[in-house]
Amino acid sequence: MSELKLVKTRLFEGLWEGVLSGETEGLPEIEVTHLQEPVPGVEVIARPEGDWVVRVPVPAERIADGVQSFVIRDRRSGQVLDSFTLLAGDALSYDIRAEMALLREELDLLKRAFRRHCLDTM
Repeated sequence: MSELKLVKTRLFEGLWEGVLSGETEGLPEIEVTHLQEPVPGVEVIARPEGDWVVRVPVPAERIADGVQSFVIRDRRSGQVLDSFTLLAGDALSYDIRAEMALLREELDLLKRAFRRHCLDTM
């Protein structure tokens, strides 16, 4: 039996989705945990291509300030297939990506002000 491979396709409207491929006996048994607690409502749906769609609903009660990590694993082998992380609140204030977004917004503001100044002085 080959190892299973899970590739994320999207996270949209509170639903993480990915495509699971590989050989397994029957429907794969997938479990998702957050803080070592199981996440309910995980779906594994067979596709005609021979692989599966995995859908993980992100429960609203699991969204909180800080870093929230969700681990997706094969229940039979214990193999970690993938994980995803949500960042929210004060933890983002020190994140370089958030800092870059702020710098871009400030640069856009300066560009608009400069253009307006150039138009006024002509």
